[in-house]
Amino acid sequence: MRMAAKSIWVVTFASFVVLVAIAIGTRPVHGQAQHVRWDIVSVQFNTPSPGVNTINAGGVAFASTRNPSSLKIKLSGSGTFVAPASGGESSAVTGGGTWETFSGCPGACVSTGSGTYVVTKLASWEFANLQAHVNVDNVGAAGANGNAVLRIEYSDGSEGTLGVGCHGPGAPAGIVEGVIATKNFVTYWDAEAPVALVNTNRTSFHIE
Repeated sequence: MRMAAKSIWVVTFASFVVLVAIAIGTRPVHGQAQHVRWDIVSVQFNTPSPGVNTINAGGVAFASTRNPSSLKIKLSGSGTFVAPASGGESSAVTGGGTWETFSGCPGACVSTGSGTYVVTKLASWEFANLQAHVNVDNVGAAGANGNAVLRIEYSDGSEGTLGVGCHGPGAPAGIVEGVIATKNFVTYWDAEAPVALVNTNRTSFHIE
């Protein structure tokens, strides 16, 4: 009886080890540094077939202030960062993009400035899960859901933050899809929600 019980325990433990190995092979391991690419993406809807979209780099996204709600920012961009295993900040970053600010929205929406920005630091990265493979993704293979906060410098000398959220296929509830930003004291707090078949306000993360 003891030998049988021992054999059962060994088989059970071995099965557990195999399951852990499979899980580790299909998702990033917690407690390890993650190399991540972020993008504000462009989407070709229902291409190459109905219900399937093609994801490319090179999109734009908008965010608005609240006090008043007539101020808006448009952003493009992409880059990479290394999120340390301990969490928190990292200077291992690349990338940036373009910005343009507006006032008088949603009516006149007059441009008040434009230029480029560069990413200077990762302030925070929260990985949620890997995306379900339902679209054609030309940006990368391992699409991920989550959010990141990046420190940025604008070409006009101002500083701020860029928040990127990706709520892609298979994402858990609570992640905002799109971007938010600050530019000096101006807070573009509200991410403009993506609209079906409109090619704006979509983002992606990829574990590299």
